[in-house]
Amino acid sequence: MESDRIEKLLGKYLEASTSITEEKELRTYFTQESVPTHLEQYAPMFQYFSVAKEERYTKQLSLKTKRFNYRWLSIAAMAVLFFGIYFGNEYQKKKEAQYAYNETKKALTLLADNFSKGTEKVAYLNEFENAKQKIYNKN
Repeated sequence: MESDRIEKLLGKYLEASTSITEEKELRTYFTQESVPTHLEQYAPMFQYFSVAKEERYTKQLSLKTKRFNYRWLSIAAMAVLFFGIYFGNEYQKKKEAQYAYNETKKALTLLADNFSKGTEKVAYLNEFENAKQKIYNKN
């Protein structure tokens, strides 16, 4: 009869719905030496809880607050700022140079394409001139 009650309390305990007095009853039950074999697996857990409840921290705690040294923080912030300005400026110059190079390349490509078209037209004019010379020389 008592083991049925303990099993019900254990079920409630595993569902986290027991009261403090019920938990105390479980602790006292599992700390005794005569625990049924099917409930022996829970005994170490409740024995640990009984022992752990009595443990105390005995070391002295230092409650001093450390002051934060803002001087080093400001020096670090300045260093980061200077590095950012220097390398950011270098990056911006490289970016502008790359943009100028790309635009110049586009302009020269356009000029070369138009120049090729112009030389094709000059070739037709050259053929026209040769044909004209042949006609005039026959007469």
